[in-house]
Amino acid sequence: MWFKILFLSFFLVFGACKEHSSHIPSVSKAKPVSIKQSIPQGTAFKVIGISDGDTVKLLIDGQEQKVRLAHIDCPEKKQAFGNVAKKAISDLIFGKNVYLVWGGEKDKYGRLIAEIIMEDGTNVNKLLVKKGLAWHFKKYSKNQEYAQLEIEARQNKVGLWIDPNPIPPWIFRQMQREAAKKKKLMLSR
Repeated sequence: MWFKILFLSFFLVFGACKEHSSHIPSVSKAKPVSIKQSIPQGTAFKVIGISDGDTVKLLIDGQEQKVRLAHIDCPEKKQAFGNVAKKAISDLIFGKNVYLVWGGEKDKYGRLIAEIIMEDGTNVNKLLVKKGLAWHFKKYSKNQEYAQLEIEARQNKVGLWIDPNPIPPWIFRQMQREAAKKKKLMLSR
């Protein structure tokens, strides 16, 4: 039984790594993606907390509101570059006013799903991908600018792309869930 669990875990880890890094498309003909944009109309909100690389807390109408950064997925805190991503976003925006580009979506945890724009027009979501601190979250985003930024970060081997086979956070979370299930099963025997 233990051998089967060990084999399955090994397959999940190394099979997933190979699948996600075996081919990096070229962007030689693509036009550069700007991380700067015009500031959205509307209210700026103060950043009052940083949960992790892709979740922040804003003060909106006197209430704390969590915002999940759209189009991206940062490494989890227990992964390589997870704390680096959290520190990077904290250094950029904690205690500052930011603008949201929000299409009205919320995730299953009630977080707003939005792009965050700094007062100088920097798109924080795009900047994290450009610096190699986040993946383009293709499961939920078809935005080609984010796809291109990830390809460029991979080619330039910046941030998490220093590792030839980084484990995407969605695979890491799946592995954590599977390990928890196995542990629960083993404890119930």
